Amino acid sequence: MEPAALERFPSPGKGSGLRARRRVRPGELLYRAKPFAYVVTKEQLGSVCEHCLRRNEHLHRCSQCKVAKYCGKSCQKEAWLDHKQECRCLKSTEPNFPPDSVRLAGRIVFKLVICLSERLYSFSDLQSNIEQLSEEMKDGLRHLAHTLQLYLKAEIQDASHLPPAIDFFQIFAKVSVKM
Repeated sequence: MEPAALERFPSPGKGSGLRARRRVRPGELLYRAKPFAYVVTKEQLGSVCEHCLRRNEHLHRCSQCKVAKYCGKSCQKEAWLDHKQECRCLKSTEPNFPPDSVRLAGRIVFKLVICLSERLYSFSDLQSNIEQLSEEMKDGLRHLAHTLQLYLKAEIQDASHLPPAIDFFQIFAKVSVKM
């Protein structure tokens, strides 16, 4: 179904939501979209394909970073646009491995650089609720933002050249609220 069947609405204290603009049948598909960004957790890296997320005992690893693993050449080829920049970042941090949240934020940054909005929502529409976070939580997010900056160094040498909508601290604040 197309997004015209849905509408966004403000939800005080919660951000915004989606609702149907007409009566719908139980089980009717209203909207389908690929995730804006995702990562396979460190614990699952060796057992699921980075692209299709299917479990497979015989995965083929990326010849460059040797971290990402795929069912085969077709999954690897389809994943390349999302993996290309991440691949360089992963290689540059060896032997260290970034936390899952840093990898996810990195993919969000790469996506935001090329595409600032989605059909129904944009990443900037997400609420961070920073004012509700404790100072300890804010310090943790600042630390993650700094780690992200180090992780992305291989691809983004100077974060000040990024569009203003891409703020590493804000990305972590928005993602942590949604987890």
